[in-house]
Amino acid sequence: MFEWVNLTFDLDPVPPHGLNAIMFRPGEDPGYPLPEGKLTDKEIAAWLESFVDKLAEEDKFSGAVLVAKNGWPFFTKAVGQASQRFNVPNKIDTKFNLGSANKMFTAIAVARLAQEGKLSFDDTVVKHLPDYPNREVAEKVTIYHLLTHTSGLESYWAAGADKGWVSIRTVAEICSLFVHDSLLFEPGERFHYSNSGPIVLGLIIERITGTDYCEYVRKNIYEPAGMTNTDCYEMDLPIPNLAIGYTKAEHNQGDSPYARKNNLFSHTVKGGPAGGGFSTVEDLLKFANALNLYKLLDSEYTEIVTTGKVEMGPEEKYGYLFGERFPGGHRAIGHNGGAPGINAFFETLPDLGYTVAVLSNYDPPAAETVGSKIIKLVTR
Repeated sequence: MFEWVNLTFDLDPVPPHGLNAIMFRPGEDPGYPLPEGKLTDKEIAAWLESFVDKLAEEDKFSGAVLVAKNGWPFFTKAVGQASQRFNVPNKIDTKFNLGSANKMFTAIAVARLAQEGKLSFDDTVVKHLPDYPNREVAEKVTIYHLLTHTSGLESYWAAGADKGWVSIRTVAEICSLFVHDSLLFEPGERFHYSNSGPIVLGLIIERITGTDYCEYVRKNIYEPAGMTNTDCYEMDLPIPNLAIGYTKAEHNQGDSPYARKNNLFSHTVKGGPAGGGFSTVEDLLKFANALNLYKLLDSEYTEIVTTGKVEMGPEEKYGYLFGERFPGGHRAIGHNGGAPGINAFFETLPDLGYTVAVLSNYDPPAAETVGSKIIKLVTR
């Protein structure tokens, strides 16, 4: 299957202009043109109904979609299967893996501690983790660097796969995968997306609060927002109404190139500060409402977290584990997530009142394809 994407190449401005990063967003597939002109919400819902059905029929999307205006959904739809083995259909309240989208919860947790005066964004790691074994990281890297992916830390996925994800369940166990690695560059030098930074933030949250990371976000984010179907679920437990991810990205020699496999052995068995938690599109709307109504942070800290600070792409910046961009001149904040059999799209547009949540148990860009179309429709 061929996917249309927009590629952005981030080059080092200093000779010899090395490649810092390659970023992509779903591109416009000429086979799925948008309708002309400005549409009403009712017309958007009608178009999405047929669009999502078409993607499902072509086996390009499996998941749930929600679009809300001023806190109330005007379009919801679920297609595909949560379990292909048992023919269980996806529903609006099906729990999907968020991938990196739940980095937003880590950002809110850190900002709550800052709001309470328990940390500063300028604090170095060593202030809160004096026994952190990598002294270079402990003494040079700040909480700001960890929140903005400017720390110089690399990601830990290869090490996790080598060790075996099923044996890794705590923040400390994930940290052990990379704790002795050298920095890729001096902290603050540039943006480099890294899953390791949020893990160190998770350790700091646990040290300050004396509480397990997952328990802390459950009590201080999910419960205040009314998110009853969101958590760091363990994949080897019988969690009700949980979608299994299906991927075409991992094949053995001789496999059909079109066969999908479940992703149970290709990612963490339990979610944590960098990703891997589960939620529903309905709970993501509750999160957006709580965020926009300042139920999780006050207005000052909400703006601090969600305002872009580091250039990430054309007209797109990264804040504190939140992305900020301006499609059609309108502010959109949120975070996506993607991995084999996992794709999440979440953005809320405060000035227009829209929230878009799309979750899929297929490979990227399944959810992003749908979400990006919706954003273009509502920002015209």
